[in-house]
Amino acid sequence: MLVYNLYKQSRQMRLTTKSEYLLLALIYIARHEKDEYIKIEDICAEYDISKKYLEQLFLILKQARYVKTKRGAHGGYRLSKSAGRISVAEIARLMDGALAPSESVSKYFYAHTPLEKEKKILRVLKEIRDYVSDRLEKLRLSDLV
Repeated sequence: MLVYNLYKQSRQMRLTTKSEYLLLALIYIARHEKDEYIKIEDICAEYDISKKYLEQLFLILKQARYVKTKRGAHGGYRLSKSAGRISVAEIARLMDGALAPSESVSKYFYAHTPLEKEKKILRVLKEIRDYVSDRLEKLRLSDLV
């Protein structure tokens, strides 16, 4: 029963709208890589995303060096590195933080929690963390194009 409840909790871990929109936008850019720079309006039209909201999210991507920008009539956005070198885990962590079901088992966002007192629970949560993070680390943008 404990394992089932923990599994049920882990299924509640989900990507935020920020991550979802950025993944869609990055997939779109990767899919149209040969078109040079991609206009944000094209991405917004394809996925029905607010332009203002996506521009704010793209500032984060630009600061983290996932995209480059170019101004002007032929400007827009393009990937800074190949789609095969960008994992879904990187984007999820950038926007949402830990992929772990609890901070006490997180590799990148570790923090002490009361669960640390129960080693069996920690073991199960680590298994869940490992499955999710390993799967998303191996999943590249290029796999989704």
